[in-house]
Amino acid sequence: MNEVLLSARSLTKRFGGLAAVNEVSVDLWRDRIHAVIGPNGAGKSTLTNLLSGDLPPTSGSVSLGGQDVTGWSPEKISRQGLGRSYQKTNIFLPFSVWDNVRLASQSREPHAASWLKRAISFEAINARAERAIKLAGLESRKNRLAGTISHGEQRQLEIAMTLATEPQVLLLDEPLAGMGVAEAERMVELLLQLKKEHAMLLVEHDMDAVFTLADQLTVMVNGQVIASGTPAAVRADATVQAAYLGEESDEGH
Repeated sequence: MNEVLLSARSLTKRFGGLAAVNEVSVDLWRDRIHAVIGPNGAGKSTLTNLLSGDLPPTSGSVSLGGQDVTGWSPEKISRQGLGRSYQKTNIFLPFSVWDNVRLASQSREPHAASWLKRAISFEAINARAERAIKLAGLESRKNRLAGTISHGEQRQLEIAMTLATEPQVLLLDEPLAGMGVAEAERMVELLLQLKKEHAMLLVEHDMDAVFTLADQLTVMVNGQVIASGTPAAVRADATVQAAYLGEESDEGH
């Protein structure tokens, strides 16, 4: 069922006199991928940080699962049902794929004293980890050290760790960054599978992937939204073509 899982209204973040994000509103729906694109300094990363709680907004509000989470810590927002991946892969390289995902799953245990019990004995933790590894397509890499798998598989692992926390909303920051063609194709397939059960915000510089994946597209320039709509409508927008799509060398944050 399509439903709005995250809603942001008039989000603004000022650093001194600079408005890095200025009056931005966005709705994230289950079973839809909402991509955000724009040139360097557009405010995409700042917007993502505002939605995840990594930065507090100067003004505006964020609602997650019907709950106002404005000003909440990233940890509290995560427990409310938000998962995030970062532009720089954030995994434990000396640990196995399984241990990375199990640790992420274990973070959802409600009792502080859980560490007194052998981690392997927690059936719920292990079940979440197994499901996340399967969803991310890493079953054949389960026992490999994270530092020995390919870059693309490391990105899949980061998503698996996010999935192990059972989020409803996913914020994905350039999940295809640094991938070859085959790895990028696998990631696109993975994201299309995941959108069935999640609302997703995608920040990505690969325009082919963006137009393959996005159901909704927002274009930001200098902290402001200059266009938002279906990918076809945005692609045809003359302002967007001049500000971004015609200047692909400026892609990034």
